[in-house]
Amino acid sequence: QVPHLPAGARVSVTASPNKGIDATLDWAAQLQADGFRAIPHLSARMITDRAKLEELLGRARSAGLTHAFVVGGDADEPGEYLDGLSLISAMREVGHPFAVIGCPGYPNGHADIPDEVLEQALRDKAPFMQHVTSQMDFDTKVIGAWVRRLRGEGFGPDIVIGVPGVADPQKLLNVAARIGVKDAKRFFTKNLRFVAGMAKSGGFYKPTGFVQDLAPLLADADARVTGFHLYTFNAVEATEAWRQSMLEG
Repeated sequence: QVPHLPAGARVSVTASPNKGIDATLDWAAQLQADGFRAIPHLSARMITDRAKLEELLGRARSAGLTHAFVVGGDADEPGEYLDGLSLISAMREVGHPFAVIGCPGYPNGHADIPDEVLEQALRDKAPFMQHVTSQMDFDTKVIGAWVRRLRGEGFGPDIVIGVPGVADPQKLLNVAARIGVKDAKRFFTKNLRFVAGMAKSGGFYKPTGFVQDLAPLLADADARVTGFHLYTFNAVEATEAWRQSMLEG
């Protein structure tokens, strides 16, 4: 997929329990060396202990990585760090090379984590974050309400909206279930406009309507939404073609 990335793109490298955290750093270092701006996902539950954390941060520093995205992760057998906040605290103690750190936010909640726990965790992490990126969601009204509620509470970090990329519906559902998106299946089955849009695009989801519906939020200066994060599901070519068509439209 790398040849389909725009030159110099900011590229997230996720942390896969199947491949391990070392693969995340390997790919981030390679992408950075190739002229991209790589952002490794540091999954707290995949980092066994302080020694491993120090090793990973040393590799990040040697590779010239300046951005990171801290997630709690979903490893079945976690190590020393159980959530994003504990990992961030340890990173600050050890010392890290990152000028910019981001974390995920959940406009529509998480299937396995109570809403009040998610909200408190985001408040606790806010002083150490430069931005929060919304986890994949499909309801722009929910996203808008979430952003405005955060700003009303005085939430300071930048907010980036996660945009589902071009994908077939089954893959979207599978990914949504894996990352804990709440009520994704119900949204698919009840939102006729969403389903009709996929039918018109040959059975594939394209986020055109999603992005257009976010226009009022982007125009709201108080919301301070600073950009989009495209979830490509490794379908980089199709998603980049869609992005170019939007820029040209």
